[in-house]
Amino acid sequence: MLDDVAAFLACPVCGEEMVLGDGILACGNRHSFDVARQGYVNLLPGRARPHTADTTGMVEARASFLASGRYSPIADAVTDAAVRVLDHTAGTDSAADGCVVDAGAGPGYYLARVLDALPGRAGLALDISAHAAKRAARAHERIGSVVCDTWKRLPIRSGAAALVLDVFSPRNAQEFARVLAPSGALLVVTPTARHQEEIVGVLGLVTVDRRKDDRLEDSLGSLFGLEVQTPVEYLMPLSHAEVATLVAMGPSSRHVSPEDLARRLSSLPEPVVVTASVRVGTYRVR
Repeated sequence: MLDDVAAFLACPVCGEEMVLGDGILACGNRHSFDVARQGYVNLLPGRARPHTADTTGMVEARASFLASGRYSPIADAVTDAAVRVLDHTAGTDSAADGCVVDAGAGPGYYLARVLDALPGRAGLALDISAHAAKRAARAHERIGSVVCDTWKRLPIRSGAAALVLDVFSPRNAQEFARVLAPSGALLVVTPTARHQEEIVGVLGLVTVDRRKDDRLEDSLGSLFGLEVQTPVEYLMPLSHAEVATLVAMGPSSRHVSPEDLARRLSSLPEPVVVTASVRVGTYRVR
């Protein structure tokens, strides 16, 4: 709920603190934003056009696939890392009372799992897609959902976050460092080159850059240091319908037509055994 996170937010226009009341989120300089009936608030600048936002179909496919539990081991690893971080920093500074920010939260699946393990902790789901924000707003009772561009300045007070999650999402290192409390941490989930390797070529999907580790270091290295990295790899037996849903929830859905996908899928056995392979990294501000 936005009630739980309003104190952590900052006005996207002037940067002042915000207060929630009567269906409106407003700052002391009278910049105000209506809370949607679905429970989220849109803090994008008035002229912003989120052309890269996930569509309704992509969000629904992601919610469906995640609800199947196929990525539960990844969510478990993220949750375990989050608990370790916050147990370690308890009482050391403002991180003790900070929120958990999920940048590029989608339907809020990973954030909800983390909050389940952290009683009383508030969560802030950020996504440029209003469709995703609607989903995230009802993913957990302690999630406040906000539409914003995570490549820009985040509408969050400096030092307000105990933890930032970045799961398969773009990384705005400068802003992550700004919003984290001094003892806070950043958790980043990235796919390895083996992720979905059995279907990437056959189905014409977007591939994982072989230089992804280098690019990760390039994007975070000047501000963050890697504390620990946990590999997560396992096999998923998927039906053709599940594979189609997996494709529909990601960027490959913009490049492969449903007809072409169905044709390519017909050449695969059923079920298809697909590798899930990611790394969960815990980073601290240098």
